[in-house]
Amino acid sequence: MELRVRGERAVLGEEADPHQVALGADLADALHEWARVAAAVRRSNPDREAAAVVSQRGRQLAGRVAEVTGTPVYYVDPVTDAGSVIPPPEALVREPRPPEPTPWVTGLTVAAFVAVVVFVAMLALARTLAAETSGLLAFVAAVLVTAGLAPSLWLGRKLPILRWVVLGAAGGLAFSWIGVLAVVFG
Repeated sequence: MELRVRGERAVLGEEADPHQVALGADLADALHEWARVAAAVRRSNPDREAAAVVSQRGRQLAGRVAEVTGTPVYYVDPVTDAGSVIPPPEALVREPRPPEPTPWVTGLTVAAFVAVVVFVAMLALARTLAAETSGLLAFVAAVLVTAGLAPSLWLGRKLPILRWVVLGAAGGLAFSWIGVLAVVFG
């Protein structure tokens, strides 16, 4: 990625506006403000101190762009037209940490508790509807509950903490169908 000043605008790459790149509004605004100052300094025969301040600010902003994007930024100094590569900070380049161990005991305890709750709730629903109305209505209600929970369970199956709740709810639903069928057809 390249950072330079064109006119009074900061551009990334060929002609990309910083607001069009996922940098955040604050960084994009800072880049445009720096570009306006750099253009004013360039027009007014800058002294060394002003040129050094603009160059230093440009390197700082290029470092922030490199941090946000995770890639090196080729920075073109607006006063001297000298180019340099600004690498991303070391924190983004280091190796990822190994995953934490899976909490099997705690997770399976939560899953067992949720399975019992779902199992009892499904059987209570089926038994109450079968006793008060008909077995067919109890069957339809069990199908609707299962079909309503299925998409949520599918989406939550890979979430680190909720996967245990999903496991328990899915197990409770599966085992409750034995009882639902016994209530409906028994």
